[in-house]
Amino acid sequence: MTDGTVVALMWEARAVRGRGTELLEWARSQQLAREPLRRESFRAGQDRVLVITWWRAADAGEAAGAGLPELPEPAADLITRPVHRWRFESLGVD
Repeated sequence: MTDGTVVALMWEARAVRGRGTELLEWARSQQLAREPLRRESFRAGQDRVLVITWWRAADAGEAAGAGLPELPEPAADLITRPVHRWRFESLGVD
């Protein structure tokens, strides 16, 4: 990984039926310890919410994204399963 590399952290949760808007509002209200290059929120069917944050790899530490702040788990009564998390290293814009 070079200093110019970007790491994307993806956070996805599924709300209890009918509580997708509440989960989205909760996710948007969460403050991170540092400001990412970019942060974007998405919603999908089945009351799912996805948040992607983009970071410079130089801020990530030795392992891709190891030291980066992430959204926490929401309250257990708001979600149907544990949060899914993925880390990706950008290969550039095509």
